[in-house]
Amino acid sequence: MNYITVTAPQSFKHCKITLPPSKSVANRVLMLAGLSGIKPQTVLQCPYSDLCDDIRVFAQLLEDTERGLVDVGAAGTAMRFGTAYLSVTPGRHIITGTPRLQSRPIGLLVDALRHLGADIQYVANDGYPPLCINGNPSMCGGSVTLKGNVSSQFISALLMIAPTLAGGLTLHLENEVVSRPYIELTIGLIRQFGVEVVWTDANTIRVESKQLIPPSHFDIEADWTAASYWYEIAALGQTDAISWNSHLYHDSMQGDKVCDEIFRLINLSPRFCYDFTLCPDLAQTIVVTCCMMHRTFRFTGLQTLRIKETDRIEALRAELAKLGYVLHTTDSTIEWDGTSTPTSTPPVINTYNDHRMAMAFAPCAITMGCIRIADPDVVTKSYPTFWRHLQQTGFNLSYNT
Repeated sequence: MNYITVTAPQSFKHCKITLPPSKSVANRVLMLAGLSGIKPQTVLQCPYSDLCDDIRVFAQLLEDTERGLVDVGAAGTAMRFGTAYLSVTPGRHIITGTPRLQSRPIGLLVDALRHLGADIQYVANDGYPPLCINGNPSMCGGSVTLKGNVSSQFISALLMIAPTLAGGLTLHLENEVVSRPYIELTIGLIRQFGVEVVWTDANTIRVESKQLIPPSHFDIEADWTAASYWYEIAALGQTDAISWNSHLYHDSMQGDKVCDEIFRLINLSPRFCYDFTLCPDLAQTIVVTCCMMHRTFRFTGLQTLRIKETDRIEALRAELAKLGYVLHTTDSTIEWDGTSTPTSTPPVINTYNDHRMAMAFAPCAITMGCIRIADPDVVTKSYPTFWRHLQQTGFNLSYNT
C-alpha cells in the first residue's frame, strides 16, 4: 500500500506558507474569460505544472476545445463547468472522467441545458457521464427551474453561460438554496465581466444577454479551504508560529472564509453545533479537529457531502472509527457524543481519492504522535505543495510505496 507517515514536530518552525490559489475563483474566472475569448494562460500567467489538478484540467479543456475526447479525470468542477461551456462551443465533444466521476449524477444540469437549447446525449448511462455534446453557440436561453439543494456548480455553470444565450437566463431555484456563497461568488465574478445579474426575488436570478467584457486585471485570490488545514494545525498544536504569504482576504466572496469564525467558536462551549449548509467543504476539517480536541458536536447541513469525490460522511465515520471515535450519522448530519476508544498503533487512513480526507487527517499527527495517510498524491487535486509545506513547519514525513 502506498502511504505517507506524518510525524508531529518536536517544535514548530516559524515560517510563512504560500497558500494555493482558490480553485473556486480560478475556475470561474477561467470559464468567464474563455467565454470572452481569453486563453487560460493569460489569466493564470504560470506553467500548468504549477497548478492543482482541478485548475490544470479545466484550463487544458478550455485551451483546446477542438479535441474530440475530453478526459477531466476526477475533476468534478471541470465536468460540470465543462459540460455547460462545451454546450455553447462549436464542435462535437465527448467529455468523460474517472469511474467515480462517472458515478456522480449530472442529469439535472443536462436537462436544464437541453431546455435552453443544448444538444447533449448520454454515452452510457442516462443521467451520468460520459456525455456527447454537439456545441451550439446560438442557444436560445430563457427560463429554467432547478432545485435549490443540488450542487451549486450546476447553478454556477448555467449562470456563467447565461450572457451568451440569446434570451439571457431567468433561473428559479426551488425550495432551500444550499451553498449560497458559491452562487454569490459566481454572480460577483460575472458582474466583474460587465454583465448585470440580479436576484428578482429570494429564489430567482436574472442574467442579461450581453457580451462579456474581461477586466483589465485577473486577481485569483488564495484558497480559504486550504487555509482551514493550517487553522487546524494551529488549534491542535497551540502554535502561532505559522503565517501565510498570500492573497487571503477576510472580505472574500469565498464562503469558506467562515473557517476563521468557526475556529473561534469551537472553544466557546463543550458541545459545538454548526450548520454547514453554506460551507460544506470545511466539514471534514472541523469534524476531525473537534474529535482531536475532544469537543463533542452535532453538525447539520451536510447533505451534499454524500455526492462529493467520495461519500464524505461515510468516509469520516469509517476512518475516525479507526482512531477510536464513534460517530453517529444520517444523510445530512454528523454527531459525536464523546465516545472513544484510544488506539495504540496508528492505522492507515484511507483517502478514497479525496484530497480533503488526506489534508484533514494529516494534522492528527500532532495529537497522536504520528499518522499514516494512504495515497498521499491525492492532494494534487487542490493543494499540490501541501506535504512540502508540512515539512517546512517541522513535520517529519516518510513514504512507503
